[in-house]
Amino acid sequence: MAKLNYVTVGSNDLPKAKAFYDALLASAGFKPLFDHPSGGRLYRGDGCMFGVLGPHDGNPACVGNGMMGGFAFDTTAEVDAFHAKALELGAVCEGAPGERMPKAYFAYFRDLDGNKLCGYKLG
Repeated sequence: MAKLNYVTVGSNDLPKAKAFYDALLASAGFKPLFDHPSGGRLYRGDGCMFGVLGPHDGNPACVGNGMMGGFAFDTTAEVDAFHAKALELGAVCEGAPGERMPKAYFAYFRDLDGNKLCGYKLG
């Protein structure tokens, strides 16, 4: 069975985006993996990767309407902390932490470029 293990988002201000993600992802246990030739950076988590990159085609980065990436956590407190850290770093809240359906706790935000991400705890 396939397993999704990485997501990338684009940015038009990579130095600012890398500072945002360096701080946010460090709070979730991710470490920088390597700097990408586009000027972006890839990060490694527990069995997964996340990247903030400049688009390969050279056109400006834009937000995918309906696109979202999620970060799984072991506790709702970790989801709350991740969401709070994102907002502290300048992200915009797209849905406060809370139960969305039985045993499904989510918190949504948009990063500095408008990319939508979430933290969640299932079960």
